Amino acid sequence: MFYVYVLHSESDQGLYIGYSTDLRRRIAEHQAGLAFATSFRGPLRLIYYEAYTEEQDALGRERFLKSGGGRRFLKKQLAHYFARHP
Repeated sequence: MFYVYVLHSESDQGLYIGYSTDLRRRIAEHQAGLAFATSFRGPLRLIYYEAYTEEQDALGRERFLKSGGGRRFLKKQLAHYFARHP
């Protein structure tokens, strides 16, 4: 499986959007500070993920979620989460 995931930084309230073939391992790496892109942004919380059987589909979705339209989608999709964690 191929996963696209969204992490929420509790320190700066930002989002990190990533891709992995092993979601559990990758989240553990982020939380342990082993991922350069998020090492200074912890603690991090997994707030959304999608699973795909085809790698190209997952990579395309990751690209979309990183775009302005994708971020608007996430804001709507996760409205209840963001209402509780502004």
